[in-house]
Amino acid sequence: MDYQTITYEVNDGMAVITMNRADKYNALTTQMRAEIEHAFARAGREARVVVITGAGKAFCSGQDLGDRANATSIDLERTLRDEYAPMLRAITQCPVPTIAAVNGPAAGAGANLALAADVVFATESAYFLQAFTRIGLIPDAGGTYALPRQMGMAKAMGAALFADKITARQADDWGMIWEAVEDHKFEAHWRAKAAHLAAGPTAAYAAVKTVLRETWGNDYEKQLALEAQEQGKCGKSRDFKEGVLAFTEKRAAKFEGR
Repeated sequence: MDYQTITYEVNDGMAVITMNRADKYNALTTQMRAEIEHAFARAGREARVVVITGAGKAFCSGQDLGDRANATSIDLERTLRDEYAPMLRAITQCPVPTIAAVNGPAAGAGANLALAADVVFATESAYFLQAFTRIGLIPDAGGTYALPRQMGMAKAMGAALFADKITARQADDWGMIWEAVEDHKFEAHWRAKAAHLAAGPTAAYAAVKTVLRETWGNDYEKQLALEAQEQGKCGKSRDFKEGVLAFTEKRAAKFEGR
């Protein structure tokens, strides 16, 4: 695919996807959604960690309401089912760790795109905004799934009903994201964290993603069985043998990944 609305680069096992419509605050269009979906599928084959971020001052301002001639005539059910859902599945089902590096405001579907990643870093000057009720809608793009699980029902309900800005520091304190980072340290910080994951045991990371995401649908016994199953696979890997050997030899492990 010839990318027109994003950029894609891979270096040292790290794929970086940058939403590249800075003049529109990286608002999502039909084309951008398709390109993000394609890039995540590609990164799952080509990299050991994938980062999504935004160009310019914003991470993503959500749906581009100017993407169609008449925004109020958009078939929202079809758009969510046929365009958003495949993009979000490409993120959540990516076999390698995924990071959202939220470099600025993340609003509407842009906020929930970020929350689809495994780990979210945000600049302290960034904010998250469930803007939907401001135009008579409900949170979408996976927001109704992510928000109660990541910040609890009380905070999720308030965020959805009031459509107030949630600062990066609040999001960090509430468990909505992994970490808020000082602006001047932000890019160096997320790149260092991504490099750490790129050098790690990616098969084990894939298993971590599986067991943690499945926990919401499992009772205790099913979760114990799933843990045993996935741990059994990890225990047969070369990375496990290398990890134990490195531990006993008091050196850094050199993981092969997948």
